[in-house]
Amino acid sequence: MKKSRVRILSIVCCVFLVSVMLTACGNGKKEEGFGKKEEQKEIVVMVPPWAEPSSELLKEFTEKTGIKVIINIVGWDDIRNKVSIAAAGETAPADVIEVDWSWVGEFGAADWFEPIEMPEEEIEGMPTVKSFMYNDQIVALPYANDFRLAYYNTEHFEQAGVTEAPKTWDEVYEACKKIKDQGISNYPIAMTLSATEASTTSLFWMTLSKYGDIFNDDFTLKKENVLGALEFVNKMVNDDKLIDPASENMKDVEVYGKLTAGATSFMIGPTYYIGLINNPDESQIVGKASAMLVPGNGDIKTATFALPEGIGVSKYSENKEAAKEFVNWYTSPEIQIKMYKEKGNIPTRTKALQQLIESGDIVGGEVLIEQSEYIASPFPGGIPQWYSEMSNTIYNSVNQMVQGAMTPEQACENIEKKVAELK
Repeated sequence: MKKSRVRILSIVCCVFLVSVMLTACGNGKKEEGFGKKEEQKEIVVMVPPWAEPSSELLKEFTEKTGIKVIINIVGWDDIRNKVSIAAAGETAPADVIEVDWSWVGEFGAADWFEPIEMPEEEIEGMPTVKSFMYNDQIVALPYANDFRLAYYNTEHFEQAGVTEAPKTWDEVYEACKKIKDQGISNYPIAMTLSATEASTTSLFWMTLSKYGDIFNDDFTLKKENVLGALEFVNKMVNDDKLIDPASENMKDVEVYGKLTAGATSFMIGPTYYIGLINNPDESQIVGKASAMLVPGNGDIKTATFALPEGIGVSKYSENKEAAKEFVNWYTSPEIQIKMYKEKGNIPTRTKALQQLIESGDIVGGEVLIEQSEYIASPFPGGIPQWYSEMSNTIYNSVNQMVQGAMTPEQACENIEKKVAELK
């Protein structure tokens, strides 16, 4: 009996040891498999077409970090809606997401994005990051240093007898009247007037550069300035026919394309057009166009404001660290230089911008630098969280005015009333 017990005990011990060994081996395999999974992290990046890195750049990032990137290209207008709808259910439409300057107030107040840490010396080397701060926290890092520049078809102006770049809006107006009267261009001024965000920013730069401030210090509308801008736009569209009435239904990129197609003579447009106007793959006016300062009014030399675009990390992302790694890589000086060469996006890091100007990659960089010195925010106290609602009223009012459904006075009253209601 004693021997049987010893035998049984020996068998039990053997079984136990084998089972421990098998379990240990199994655990080892699981850990090894989990380790491999960690090396193959995956993030989704949601951006508009002009922010899409090439497959070569993405491959470079993956090889460097072990993070696979899935790019989700979404129309700019649709991104904000996707973010707000997903946030309502506390989910992330992507790990890394496009953040426009005009969404910062709304996104910051809603706390939908992870704060991004950045040393003070880096902030100094990326001035436009201040446009992406809410309550002293960085909501996103800017990748495209967009503000408004003026562009003109030098050949059209010379054919009309204008040999120097106009400095004021009155000079632009007179020159474009001559261009139209001589049949050089049917609609010599390009301007977005559709019921879209671009019509709001069009009214902003027109007001700032020709008339002055848009808002008083208490955020009430500076009515006389805004009304002046509305009347001037209405005159160019409906009285003098200097602006194509089809612009009432065109997207901004379609309007800008009229300049590079040689159909129009003058426009205020994004900074990246400084490269596009002389790019033979994109332009029919190579060697016949130039950038210039946004015209002023004599007292105001020029004026512009920043419309940068950035990328941030969703608060609801399950891959926050990997997403932040992508944001830092994508906005680094080296990648910004490569993205300028791929997409024409003007760098937001001073170091990268200076490098491109010094190398001759950005032609007309002197104008770009000079115009940047006149960047000022149109908003007293920063971008309001109700910007989108205000903008909706502004662009619809502008659009209805140029279609004849509203007078400039009615459009201005509409805008004034909405601002007073929201502020």
